[in-house]
Amino acid sequence: MLTAAISFLLTAAGVAVAGLRARRRRFLSATRWFAVALLPAGLYLTGLFPLASTIGREFADWAAKLVFDPRVWAGIVLLGVSAVLLVTTRWVGRRGAVETPAERPAAGAAPERPAVARAAKAPKAPKAPEKQQPGKRDDGLGDFADIEEILRKRGI
Repeated sequence: MLTAAISFLLTAAGVAVAGLRARRRRFLSATRWFAVALLPAGLYLTGLFPLASTIGREFADWAAKLVFDPRVWAGIVLLGVSAVLLVTTRWVGRRGAVETPAERPAAGAAPERPAVARAAKAPKAPKAPEKQQPGKRDDGLGDFADIEEILRKRGI
């Protein structure tokens, strides 16, 4: 019975605040206050307040066991090891497959590159669209041909 009284008092107070906000022509704020004001009554009428108190009690019991029970600490250690393994495998997977020394290419001399970038050339006039060569198919990536050519020239 006390839960019902508290729930409806909180709802009434929230509706009053929403009314004051609406009176000051702050309708967006008033709507938010009204929405939040409906929560206590809704939680009471659906029976979720006893559920919340049960969850609170169970959480408190778990927290007390956390401090004194070695089994809980063993579980926390296992969860930590699991998280570290998952993160590590994700990180290694993003770096690429692990290569053995036999598969790794031999380090050779780096290609010669100028230390200073070359001066930019004047922009070229746009090219007329080329006719499709019989051996090539149009895969919708024609715009990237110029970029591919530049990268090939730079040795990338």
